[in-house]
Amino acid sequence: MTHTMPVALPMSMGETCSGAGSYSSVEVAGFPPMIQNSTTSRTEAFSVEVVSDRPPVALLQESGATGRIIVGDFAESFYMDLSYWSIEEYERSWRDSLQVIFEGEERDSCLVASITDPEVSNFIFCWPLYRRGGDVIIQNSIIFLDELERGFNPLEPWSSVRPRLTVDEDGNSISEWRTSASAVRVFLGGC
Repeated sequence: MTHTMPVALPMSMGETCSGAGSYSSVEVAGFPPMIQNSTTSRTEAFSVEVVSDRPPVALLQESGATGRIIVGDFAESFYMDLSYWSIEEYERSWRDSLQVIFEGEERDSCLVASITDPEVSNFIFCWPLYRRGGDVIIQNSIIFLDELERGFNPLEPWSSVRPRLTVDEDGNSISEWRTSASAVRVFLGGC
């Protein structure tokens, strides 16, 4: 069975961001490395959805699903652990987190990509959202729970998002993708 949040702006499956840029990887024990490409997408499409109630083929976890985010010409599938949240809880969190960016012209939020019980976990995978006027800038990140000043609140994941950086501690550009606040609003209209 496939659960999806409606995709308001069409994008053909498999389209990805391409272009020359520097690459770096982020590795976390037990998970495949995430490759970061320092390109920037600037087109309007936006969606986040559950595309399968099974994990990606490359991962053999028993309790997982596959999500996909589309931002402009960038599309990426991601693993969603289902040991703590159900598919419906991910979808609810995504709607709530997207609505937060409309509380002001400069507002930060995040889409949780994969979460396990924060009481016993070390990290949470997410897609931080940074609204700056009419733009929404999206990055891929990991929230390291032991680095938070206060405990992680799964009902308000945006409260644990760090301020936007464009360069990492090694001087590499941080990959980010842009869409418009209006594209996100159109997507939310279908949810």
